[in-house]
Amino acid sequence: MRSVLSLLTVGEPRLSALAFLYLAFSSTAAGQLAPAGTSKVWGSVDNVSVVGLVQGPATAPTALQIACVFEYTEGDIYHSPPALPAKVNGMVHLDGALKGLITELRKTGKFAGHANETLVITPPPGAIAARRLLLIGLGDRRAFKPESMTSIGSVALREALRLGVNDFAFASDLKDAGIDSPTALVAGDVVRGIFQAYRTEEYLATKGLASYSPLRKVTLLAGPAYFNTAGDGIREAISDLNRR
Repeated sequence: MRSVLSLLTVGEPRLSALAFLYLAFSSTAAGQLAPAGTSKVWGSVDNVSVVGLVQGPATAPTALQIACVFEYTEGDIYHSPPALPAKVNGMVHLDGALKGLITELRKTGKFAGHANETLVITPPPGAIAARRLLLIGLGDRRAFKPESMTSIGSVALREALRLGVNDFAFASDLKDAGIDSPTALVAGDVVRGIFQAYRTEEYLATKGLASYSPLRKVTLLAGPAYFNTAGDGIREAISDLNRR
């Protein structure tokens, strides 16, 4: 699966078979399965809707797709211990949709994937569903800690505001990369990071020290087996944020 993430597309025959394979694979993973295309508003913070979606980063409709990658090791999105099989790996699909660009950038060091490093790509029309793609580095996979996703969420928000979008989709791609991360904790920490940074921008705006286009929606992508577990973490984070 993927991150708060996965890879299924609705209404495309080519991907409907992949959706079936993904569901079959996920049935051995964990939790109740949510069908491909499942979408749910988990709640809202500061008038911004927080939505969960069973979809992959190559096919989620959004102004800005955000995907996360570790520092490169040879063949890592295919083999890292243990990456999801290519047929059900959202990062593999995203890289494939861009004709191997993400692997090329990482392998050549043009985008190293250091922690909090960012790169914005404008894909060719029709290559992926999003108009723009933002890559965020996660650093060395051996040093990864789930709590680092709070800062990743903050980076995602600030880059989204800098790009002037009012909605974006986020895929951490940890499961794709073979990281056995705590799904609910990761999802909740991403949400906390996003809105901590958003509130800082709002505060600066009240002081006349910043300007931005207000957000309308944040979508967190999840695979079928992880959707409900991610939702538990997201709802908890929303509740915490709304008490402050």
